[in-house]
Amino acid sequence: MKNETDYENFNRALSALLAIEGALVDDPDDPGGITNNGISLRTLSRLGAVDNDHDGASDYDFNGDGAIDAEDIRAMSENDVRQFYYHEFWFKYSYGCLPTNVAIKLFDFSVNMGPSQAHKILQRALRANGHYLKDDGIIGNITRTLTKTCAQERIVPAMRSEAAGFYRLLAAQNPRSQKFLKGWLRRAYL
Repeated sequence: MKNETDYENFNRALSALLAIEGALVDDPDDPGGITNNGISLRTLSRLGAVDNDHDGASDYDFNGDGAIDAEDIRAMSENDVRQFYYHEFWFKYSYGCLPTNVAIKLFDFSVNMGPSQAHKILQRALRANGHYLKDDGIIGNITRTLTKTCAQERIVPAMRSEAAGFYRLLAAQNPRSQKFLKGWLRRAYL
């Protein structure tokens, strides 16, 4: 990992996330499919044969059977979960370069609603704080700079509000998701 502070911040973000996410969940109404500590089969399948450790085997074929399936979700160890979140979220999107409280909340939203949508939530929160920028879902130089210069005591509450609006819209558009709304709203305001 990059440095001591980045490692500490990632651990704080991961601890906060795992306090919200359950262990193994297999809810037929969850479009992500079977999920373990917030990592869904849909996400693993979409990523496919990732080989971050360059050993020639897919990092996400946790049971080593050559297929990424529900058994891999069940087979994940605590270290697998930690490495997955570090490589596929924290490092990939440079969350460690953002102010700590913003990075922790953005990491949580990214896992729950997907990185692009979570990044739009941050961009809308910046706009709600008087900064004009396009909500394109990309954390580039403009988003990073504005996030660092925005009053930190205002940006996370704005992110929470934007996320709550997103969750309400999602539940309204998909009646099967209505049962998740109470938990999503609790998560938004944590």
